[in-house]
Order: sequence, then C-alpha cells, then structure tokens
Amino acid sequence: MLPFNVKEFQENISTHFRPWQRSFQFWVRAVDIYTGYKVFQVRVNFERNEEKREAMWEKQHEVAADKIYNMCSDLGGFFLKVAQIVGKPDLAPAAWVRRLVTLCDQAPATPYHVIKVVLEKELGRDVDELFERFDVNPLGSASIAQVHKARLRGDKSDIVVKVQHPGVQDLMMTDIRNLQAFALYMQKTDIKFDLYSVTKEMETQIGYEFNFLREADAMHRIQRFLYEINKKSPVLVPRVIRNMVTRRVLVMEYIDGIPILKLGDEIAKRGINPNGKVAAAAKQNILKSLTLAYGQMILKSGFFHADPHPGNILICRGSEVALLDYGQVKDLPDKLRLGYARLVLAIADNDPIKASESYRELGIDTLSKCENEQKEMLRLAQTMFDTKLPPGVTMLQPFSDESSIKKIAVQAFPEELFSVLRTVHLLRGLSVGLGINYSCAEQWRPIAEEALYLAGRLTGDVLVGSY
Repeated sequence: MLPFNVKEFQENISTHFRPWQRSFQFWVRAVDIYTGYKVFQVRVNFERNEEKREAMWEKQHEVAADKIYNMCSDLGGFFLKVAQIVGKPDLAPAAWVRRLVTLCDQAPATPYHVIKVVLEKELGRDVDELFERFDVNPLGSASIAQVHKARLRGDKSDIVVKVQHPGVQDLMMTDIRNLQAFALYMQKTDIKFDLYSVTKEMETQIGYEFNFLREADAMHRIQRFLYEINKKSPVLVPRVIRNMVTRRVLVMEYIDGIPILKLGDEIAKRGINPNGKVAAAAKQNILKSLTLAYGQMILKSGFFHADPHPGNILICRGSEVALLDYGQVKDLPDKLRLGYARLVLAIADNDPIKASESYRELGIDTLSKCENEQKEMLRLAQTMFDTKLPPGVTMLQPFSDESSIKKIAVQAFPEELFSVLRTVHLLRGLSVGLGINYSCAEQWRPIAEEALYLAGRLTGDVLVGSY
C-alpha cells in the first residue's frame, strides 16, 4: 500500500478550491462596491446644495477607492491589469486614480528557487551553466511574469530574462470569466455599452500573453516594421535572443532607461525646472515619438503593441522612448484598419456625418436617445477614440445623464476594436500625466490619409466609398 502524503493531499485540495475561493472573494467585494454606489445615489438626491453634493460624491469615491484598491491588491493577477485600465485621470474619479496608480508594478514576485526550476525545465540546462551572472532579485514583477537582469556566459552585454509565474494562467482565466458576468449585468442595468464584448476581447488577448514564443515573434515583426519605414524608429524595441525563447521564458537585450512614471523625479534630480522649456520639450518629444509609432502601427500595418501603460514605457538618454512587453499585440483586419482610418479623419475634421458613417462601417451598433444624434455621435467618437476630450468634458462619466454613452447607447462593439480603444485611452492617460492636451486624431491625419490612399480609397481630397 502506497504511503499517504498529507502535504500533497492538502496542496491538491487547495489547488482545486482556489478558483472557487477567488470567485467568492471577487463577488463579495464587487457587490459591496456596487451596492454602495447605488445606495449613495438615492441618498445624494436628497441634498439640494451643489457644493455639498460634490463633497458627498468625493467622499463616496474615496470610500470606493479604498475598497477597489484592497480588492486589486489582495487578489493580484488579472486585477492588477484592471487597476491599470481604470486608474487613469480621464476615466475614473480622482480618488480612484490616486489609489490605483500605485498598483501598476506591485505584483508579488515568485521566489527565486521556484523561478530557477522553471528556467531549467524550459531551457534544458542549469542556470549556472547558461548565465555568468543572474540577479536573484527581479527588476520588476507583473501579473503574468517577472523579469531578471542577467548576463550570458561568454558575453559582455546585459540581458533581461522574462519568466512566467507558475500556475497563473488558470487563476487569471477564472478572474476574467467573473468579470464577464459582472460586465453583462452592468450593461443590462447601468452602463449602456457592450461591455461583454470588451471583456471577451480581453480574454482573447490575455490568453495570448501566456505564449512567449508568440511575444518574441511580435517583437521581431514590430521592430522590423518600424525600422524599415523610418530613417530612425520613433521607439526602441528590445532585440530577442532567438535561441533562448520558450512558451514560458523569453530572453532579450537589456535597454537602460527610467520608467516614465519616474520622469518627474529624474528631471528634478538633474536640476531642471519641471515647468521650464527644457522639461516641456522633453515631454513633447516623448509623446510625439509614442504617437507616431502607434499611428504607424495601427493605421499602416494594423499589427500593433496594444498595452502602452506606464510600466511598459522607458525613457532613455536624449528623450528616446523604449516600448517594452509585447504580450498584448493586435492584428487588425484591413476592413477595421481602414474603417478606423476614416474615423480618425472624421474626428480630425470635426465632422459628425463622417463619424456616424464610420461607426456603421466599423460595425459599431448604436441606439440614439437624444435629439441631436449626429452631434452626440461625434462627441462619443471623440470621447472613445481621441486623446483630446470633447469641449466641456474633463473625464468619462458613464453613469451621468449628460454622458454621450447614456445618450447614444452602444449596443454592439466589435471585439477587435477594443485594443484600439484601450491603446488610445492609455495614450490619453500618458498625455494627462505629462500635462499635454493634444489630439492623436489630428496627429494621425496624414498617416490615415496615406493608408486610405494606398488602399485606393482616397483620390485627391475625396474619399472613395460612402464619403
């Protein structure tokens, strides 16, 4: 009779029930936050003084921010990505942003002895045989993987080794399905937007992130594209060490730079006036580089890096920008790429008729609930797909009766467009953080025109087709 291993039995039971336990924790917290807001909405209606109402809302946002922060921090994994998406100045109340912005790079690190086992299993050799130096403490740890600085034997250049956290995939898929159920409820009750399609696209994209072979191919493809069409690539893309990539390990060149979130500290450290011309020029160059790279990737290629949150952006010497982490990339079909090019021109031209036509071409199904439908349609397009918010809008308020999303209900939204939407919103968050108010649609106008011209849909000043 085989001996009974109590520890192994306990671990198996824990692994089996962990997704259920995690689901229970999410729903208890999500329902608490949601019902808190619904009860508050009733209570605040009894207060007639506008200033007192605003103070009450701020207090409620602070209470909710603490609860959301604790949920994302305690559960980690996928919810750190949720914090990255939600915790932006234009998207969430200021109280949420203040709390959630600190969560971007706080995923707990996997202990080195566990990482060592993963490395040796994936690469088929002892760590000491492969590396002359391997830093035990990671440079950073994110929701799916952590990165270590190292140096290969017989080499003089530093490299970065990205290693996947063991067992993280099953937990993240559990989290996404819970969020999908919550999104389905929200779109049927409070937010008239196709949130379910958005979460389905998140499920697809995050599923790709667990395959580092795919990420390596994406890095190489984007690097080659940007270097071929520019005299100098607007962003630096790390070079992959091709013979050292598996599904769970990715080795690439090390790029020296500072995270964009620490740019202000670095400017102050160098004795530069943060409000002066030198600092302003550096910030303009950084945003210009990122905007050009994304315009070319989305509109000319259709294959683009779809995760430009601050943790993935390094600022190098001379205000050069390095774009890291290619786990989330998107390959837009030509129909959507060119449809989006038309929407970019509609926004840049401030043309409500073209915006409405572009929505139909893209397959965005809307239901009007207002008198001036075309004006609100343009306003919704600007809110969703431009870095510059419409006049009078300082942040998105999906619950507000004045919100375009309330007036123009989005009944169907193509899943593949979510990556474009998310990318634009992350760029907007960066522009707000840098203190620069600009329109990416205006910056992308010549790229959109070129894309349409090359596709035979633009002749002179006239778009061929519905325009």
